[in-house]
Amino acid sequence: MRISIPISAFVAAIVGFGGTLAIVIAAAKAVGATQIETASWVTAICLAMAIECLWLSWRTKMPVITAWSTPGLALIAASSSFSMGEAVGAFIVTGILLIATGLFGPLTRLIARIPPSVASGMLAGILVSFAINAVKAIPADPWLILPLIATFFVIRLFNPAVSVLVVLIGGGLAAFLTGRVGGLPTPELSTLTLIAPHFSIAAIIGLALPLYLVTMASQNLSGLAVLRAAGYHPEPGPLISVTGLLSLLSAPFGGSTTNLAAISAAICTGPDVHPNPAERWKTGPFYALAYLVFAIFGASLVAIFAVLPQSLIVLVAGLALMAPLANALSIALKDEGHRMAATVTFAVTASGLTLFGVGAAFWGLVAGVVVLFLEELKMRQSFQPLVRIWRTLS
Repeated sequence: MRISIPISAFVAAIVGFGGTLAIVIAAAKAVGATQIETASWVTAICLAMAIECLWLSWRTKMPVITAWSTPGLALIAASSSFSMGEAVGAFIVTGILLIATGLFGPLTRLIARIPPSVASGMLAGILVSFAINAVKAIPADPWLILPLIATFFVIRLFNPAVSVLVVLIGGGLAAFLTGRVGGLPTPELSTLTLIAPHFSIAAIIGLALPLYLVTMASQNLSGLAVLRAAGYHPEPGPLISVTGLLSLLSAPFGGSTTNLAAISAAICTGPDVHPNPAERWKTGPFYALAYLVFAIFGASLVAIFAVLPQSLIVLVAGLALMAPLANALSIALKDEGHRMAATVTFAVTASGLTLFGVGAAFWGLVAGVVVLFLEELKMRQSFQPLVRIWRTLS
């Protein structure tokens, strides 16, 4: 045991939790969750992650780190037509789909065949509104927001992983010291609240399916890639099915989807943790311990976020998603042959289109796949007979 093992685990947990909790709050507000339901959401998802990391790391003897689906939370936060009951129903469906994916290997391979350009275009369309809203927060409180933006971009030059966390802590302190916060809430322990699910076709198609696709394409596949890059050889099925099972169990308490982590996992899987790869799995139990603490005090953390200025919450969410947005855009536009399909996917998703009660993420994915299909037909010259007929008639 080296001191670097618990340090790496706790740093990964603090960065992952503190840097993206604002997105959880935004997602909960979008579906109309009360403060009690939001606290239950945070508690349930933290407990799920603690159990997943502890079990999977011990069982596989690999540093298996899980996280909540940040792009998935952004998807939920960008949806404005669903209730909390419908969100819970969508979380249950997503958990079942993840379990099925883990049990049946062909589903994993099928998701992997979605063109990265189209999947990234959908993700970028979801995330771009948060970056725009972060800029729009400047006029609301420029003396608070502008210094925090400058601090973020300076710190990320040296340590991108903690830049959002510094903005959150620094902004919270500045808001408190300058009287923007009336007073801190009384500390309280978390409780779980059972929330009745409501299943609707619109929520299943417009929320559950996009949430599943985003979680698989942007989180689980990249999480597996991080483990493989560190020299491990994980079996995807058991890892995905366990995260799906815990997602299913936590959903009735408001917990959204959990999945394999990428950024947090990168902190826990490298040689800085331990020179012997066989010893790095021990970061999993320490990471689980940190999230158990977060679960216990989740209600207090949610209450603190509730009294912070709304402009600060919007800013932190936007800055936390800036790097994922840049990465999604670069992947979406990388392949010249897929560039138009990715752009259409991005535009439709970012538009916020709701058609037949189904949200923009689904329609963006459909539009991108259709454009890509047409372009591939053109490349195969399948349209040549139609072109010759048109020229003859004209």
